[in-house]
Amino acid sequence: MNASLSAHRLALARDVLATEAQAIEGVSARLNGSFLAAVDAVLACRGRVIVTGMGKSGHIARKIAATLASTGTPAFFVHPAEAAHGDLGMIAAGDVVIALSYSGESGELIALLPAIRRKGVTLIGMTGRDTSTLARESDIHLDAAIEHEAGPLGLAPTASTTAALALGDALALTLLDARNFRAEDFALSHPGGSLGRRLLVHVSDVMHGGDALPVVAPDASLRDALLEISRKGLGMTAIADADGTLRGIFTDGDLRRLIDAGQADFLATPVGTVMQPAAKTIAADRLAAEAVKVMEANKINGLLVLDTNGKLAGALNMHDLFRAGVV
Repeated sequence: MNASLSAHRLALARDVLATEAQAIEGVSARLNGSFLAAVDAVLACRGRVIVTGMGKSGHIARKIAATLASTGTPAFFVHPAEAAHGDLGMIAAGDVVIALSYSGESGELIALLPAIRRKGVTLIGMTGRDTSTLARESDIHLDAAIEHEAGPLGLAPTASTTAALALGDALALTLLDARNFRAEDFALSHPGGSLGRRLLVHVSDVMHGGDALPVVAPDASLRDALLEISRKGLGMTAIADADGTLRGIFTDGDLRRLIDAGQADFLATPVGTVMQPAAKTIAADRLAAEAVKVMEANKINGLLVLDTNGKLAGALNMHDLFRAGVV
């Protein structure tokens, strides 16, 4: 590709991005009491929020509905054409309908307005023309007007759909804040995603406890400690009293250092004399993601776990966190 063609294409791409950024800035500058009224209407809604639109506006409406649903506002998308053939039954009195149409004149959407109004819902119209049919018939009108679409033809919905999407995001996240929606609440809607795993998986969910916990007494021989490490497969063993009071930890790294120093008498050496007394620990009720942070900060691969009484309850290593999808 020659240099002039490359420069032309990059310039065009930058112009598209600049046009869309300007569209969002324009919508932001015009935010007013209508936006606040829309927020209040959704907060007061005792039913569901239904988002609808045709064509490219329909794709944006579907995404807005998904964002609302995942941030604490029950919402779903209804296709206008399907609504005219039975799906209108999904809409009930007390719901809020958010209808998207840049022209405000989409035939399939306008045809639904009488039926929607008879149901006694609150109608929020998001358009680029405040004199359009949808704007006039709406209880609340959100202004998503732009100066022009992006690109050399200025015809394809580009800046207009970007502005509508951003306005929908602004509405969803303002509602999130108004509902005091927390990261933990968000995770409950995303249990299969990496965020959900980081916010929902606790140390107690992934640790090795009971018979799977590697632990020996302080007076156990070094040989017994090594056998425990091998049997439990975590590369370490806890050193604890019979009542669960933690005394220290011994790892296969400690073993290598002992061998290098020529100090390993496996039969005679009590493990309590060669253990690390300052073992890194974490509480069983902490998030597994916090265990990752502790391991990374201390450049270690394993942690011992304590219960609410400060007694030894389990152990885990980085492989456990990988398997749980936390890392």
